Amino acid sequence: MYKIETTAYGFRLTFGGLISKPEMERWVGESQAALKRAPVSFGVLIDMRTLTPLSPEVREVMQKGQARFKKAGMQRSCVVLESSILTYQFKEIAKQSGIYAFERYVSASTPDWETLAVSWITNAADPDHTGEAATRRP
Repeated sequence: MYKIETTAYGFRLTFGGLISKPEMERWVGESQAALKRAPVSFGVLIDMRTLTPLSPEVREVMQKGQARFKKAGMQRSCVVLESSILTYQFKEIAKQSGIYAFERYVSASTPDWETLAVSWITNAADPDHTGEAATRRP
């Protein structure tokens, strides 16, 4: 299951359950269409709280999709995760797609995860250093 929503800061992407390669390919296609209407610069919140670990072939498709968001103007993104396995997977995908320096990861167990995520996206307030603005902007 996936969902693409337009927000004031850009996009909110939600991924949940077990995602197959054809479903991830549909997400890439729908993302491409949504990105045509995106502003020059935007942010993305990715909610993966209920996502199960991805197979290697699905991760490869996800990586291509992430790279398209970056190329279209994504300045910062924040991923909300429940699982340490998924956190590792998505850090690796972000490194491979070239967005790691612009992406942060927030545990869904953090009570104010959404506030932290949006603050990073809109104000470069690094959730790894709560209360401090990021000194290096992408």
